[in-house]
Amino acid sequence: MHTPINNQKIAATFRAMAELLASRRANPYRVRAYRRAADSVLSLEEDLASVAQRQALEDIDGIGRELAEKIEEFLRTGTVKSYESLKTPLPDPVKEWAALPGLSDSLVTYLYTRLSITTLEDLERLVRSHMLRTVPGFTGPEDALLNAIASLRSRTQPTTDAAP
Repeated sequence: MHTPINNQKIAATFRAMAELLASRRANPYRVRAYRRAADSVLSLEEDLASVAQRQALEDIDGIGRELAEKIEEFLRTGTVKSYESLKTPLPDPVKEWAALPGLSDSLVTYLYTRLSITTLEDLERLVRSHMLRTVPGFTGPEDALLNAIASLRSRTQPTTDAAP
């Protein structure tokens, strides 16, 4: 069995969307829907362009109206706009937070995108409020995280030389 290239590209896009959504702790049903759609698209021997041409995308297992529209958009433009907007990268200083005790890439992404924690000060405030411990995925002791934040802040703040 040979999977057509359009099917491979769309399946890869749907899988990537599922991973990005999962990292942002989106609705698990939505994440699962993208994964299921990717599996269904990969199992097709017929090119999706042909399926779309005869308006039968929604006949594919796991493809509803919304996903059919995304497939059609991909076939027209070569991309899916909602996927491109999901790929908005985290700023480098924020990415570095994943190395702090108790934090992970997916938790940092969640804090940044869903809770608008964008600075070390915001993160420190969240930890001091004891609200971070209520966020699923936080695994470390708060005091260790606060010490790491202070250490990171001292390394990243510009030093000022005293005037002679």
